[in-house]
Amino acid sequence: MNKYKTEVMVGFFVALTISALLLLALKVAEQSVATEGDSYTLYAKFDNIGSLKARSAVKVGGVTVGRVSSITLDKDDFTPIVELSILKQYNGFPETSSVSILTSGLLGEQYVGFQPGFSFDGVADLQDGDYLQDTKSALVLEDLIGQFLFNRGSDE
Repeated sequence: MNKYKTEVMVGFFVALTISALLLLALKVAEQSVATEGDSYTLYAKFDNIGSLKARSAVKVGGVTVGRVSSITLDKDDFTPIVELSILKQYNGFPETSSVSILTSGLLGEQYVGFQPGFSFDGVADLQDGDYLQDTKSALVLEDLIGQFLFNRGSDE
């Protein structure tokens, strides 16, 4: 009977450890078990998205205001279209806003940096389904190194 009790306690401890590790992994990945709330969708077309992935953060001044829902290719000109899911509590961005693909750290993960535009009479707010006009593509480290090496070689 004592052996059975020990086996049950060990099994309970293993299940508790696996649950704790799973919750820790979700926290580190900035995911949550519950939904974050209502959101609206914006679209942005980029020339190059680098290594941006679905579920990457959308940040304004370091504050996460949404996530990348999906990434598709435009059927006409084969440029990437990024679908941004912005939380409803962060509505009211003017249509003069811009987005760029940024990197956390030198070789870190990429995220979408959202820069609110200026607002004056006649400038409407972004609505669900709108396209952001001002986009800046990702800065790809390999391209920069290639340009540096190519330009340096042509000077000599």
